[in-house]
Formats: sequence, structure tokens, C-alpha cells
Amino acid sequence: MVCRLHKSLYGLKQASRSWFQRFSSAIQEIGFQQSRADYSLFTQVCGQSITVVLLYVDDMIIAGNDEEAISRLKKFLSGCFRIKDLGPLKYFLGVEVARSKAGISICQRKYTLDILEEAGLLGVRPAKLPMEPDLVLTTTGSDALKDPTRYRRLVGKLIYLTIIRPDVTYAVNNLSQFMQEPKLHHLKAAHRLLQYLKEAPGQGLMFSSQSELHLIGYCDADWARCPITRRSVTGYCIFLGKSLVSWKSKKQVTIARSSAEAEYRSMAAATCELSWLRYLLKDLRVEHSQPAKLFCDNQAALHIAANPVYHERTKHIEIDCHTVRERVERGEIKTSYVGTGEQVADLFTKPLRAPIFQTHLGKLGVIDIHAPT
Repeated sequence: MVCRLHKSLYGLKQASRSWFQRFSSAIQEIGFQQSRADYSLFTQVCGQSITVVLLYVDDMIIAGNDEEAISRLKKFLSGCFRIKDLGPLKYFLGVEVARSKAGISICQRKYTLDILEEAGLLGVRPAKLPMEPDLVLTTTGSDALKDPTRYRRLVGKLIYLTIIRPDVTYAVNNLSQFMQEPKLHHLKAAHRLLQYLKEAPGQGLMFSSQSELHLIGYCDADWARCPITRRSVTGYCIFLGKSLVSWKSKKQVTIARSSAEAEYRSMAAATCELSWLRYLLKDLRVEHSQPAKLFCDNQAALHIAANPVYHERTKHIEIDCHTVRERVERGEIKTSYVGTGEQVADLFTKPLRAPIFQTHLGKLGVIDIHAPT
């Protein structure tokens, strides 16, 4: 017997692509424009009315300032597809959303508690820090785990948690580098992170309704942080006014010859993110005429970004890193110096001690709406 496939079904490898093509073509027929910065974002502007659709596989968020336009869109979608309206946004892909006059807060409290329950650590003693200060994980130092699947599953869940929790981003980035052959001390460090999550499982981000729509970035690098490859760690965080909207902690792909080079590479990564966010704001019809601010705590890296002359310290750096200089010359980015003690991006490059960790965490706008008052 031979089965002939007439149309793609849910669960096949081609199904997601076919579904997205069908959805995007249908919604663009009624005047929506697909974003070039994020292909899953669609916008429609009619005078003062704006409607935004964000799609993730077969789940979507609809936002806008015109209730009638949103109702027409829902009616159109129900005619084309079988959809279910879940009402005002409260829970989306594990993210809990709460609103007030002060703004919108998001967290992953239920998801965090599920991780603790699966690991059997709901009753564990809470910790104040996600990683022990000055901790450096290596591939040696203890025995290999008999069942590495448990470690990989745990770290995989923690990676998804970083979309809301910037405070655990560096720790998860560190733990994810040992997925191939995890050791006992790696699992111990992961359990330490779970102890930190137990301290405040409902911790999340607050997006203020009074925030200015101005992009501000902080970038940092920890030179030769990795003891195995001697590569540096890039860390940056970007605010839209007072609200944290983007952050990253990642090991650099090449070995930096100096701390200035490592910092300059982190500036390049932050510059690319700022440029992408400017395109995204343009799609959302948000004016951003002034240059985005980028703060760095390394004077040498700032001089490299401002000086168009190639010299001994910069001639070996890849051309794509000089995107910082190009954006500065265009007036899209304005670089500034920030003191090391005020560099909030330190949170994404190294494990910090409790006082400075809590100070930087407060500057990121991290709150816990479930904490007792």
C-alpha cells in the first residue's frame, strides 16, 4: 500500500513552513506588512490606528490601539482558520503577564516551580547568588555523571528561563558549555542555581508605562575568562528608557589578544543589537531620531571606535567588528564611558559577590510581584 500526501499535516517537518506561508499570505492580503527585522511580526497602520500581530508557530499575540480594528482582524482570522480567542494576555508560552497603571510585568513563576519540582528541590534552602563568586568551571575536577540526560534536560529548561531572568543568564551560559560530558561538580553548580531560583521564583521584569522610548546600551567583556579555550566573554544589556528589553552573555568566537580587543568585540555585538532594535521600533512606528547611547568601561575600546586610523592594535581585528565605528560616524550610535562600578553589564560576564550583584540587579528593573509586602 502506498499513501499519497495531499496536504501537509500537523507534526510533519514541512508543516510549520507551510502553515507560516499560508498565514503570512492571508494576513498580508488585508493590508498587514511583514517586518524585515522579525519575520514573525506583522503590522497594519491606518491613520492613527496601529495593529500588531506577533506569531510563534500556531500561537499569536494581537496588540493595538483600536479595538474595532482588532475585532475585524479576529473575525477575519476565524474565517480563514480555526482559532480560539483566549482574551486579554495573561499567560503565553510559560510567561505570566500582569498589568497595572504602572506598566506591564512578566515572570515565569509557574515554570520555575515546575523545574524545582522535577529536580526534587522544592524544599531546598534558598541561596542569595546564582553562582559562587570566583567560581570557574572546567572539564576536570570530579567524576562524570552516570546519567548525563538528567543534567542536559535541566540545563535545557534553564535556557528557556533566561528569556525573562537576566540574573541567571551568565550562570546558564556557563553550565550549557558542558552538555557533552557533564561532571558531578557541574550538576552541583546547577543545583546551586536552583537554590537561587527558590529564593524568588516569581522574579521577573517590569516595563514601565512612563518610560521614555530611547535606546541605551551597556556592554562589557571579561578577558580570557574561559580557562579551557582562553576566550573572552561578551555581555551586554539594552534598555528602552528604563525598561530592560535585550541582554546576552556569550563566549567570543576568537581569542582576543588584549582586553581592549575583547571590549571592542563586545561593543560590536551590542551595536548590532541596537541597530536591530532601531529597525524593530521603526516597524512599530516608534520614532527614534536621536542616536542610541552605548556605555563601555574601557577607554581603549572607546578610542578604537572613535579613531578611523588602523594601527598595530586593530589591524588584525575582523572587518565586521568595525561596525561600531561605522554606526558612530553615521550618528546612529553615541559611545560614552561608564565607571567599572556602574557597569551593569558586569552581571553577564562574571559571577559577582552579593552586594554588587544586588546593586546591578536593581538597576535592571527586576522585580518580584509575588513577594510579600
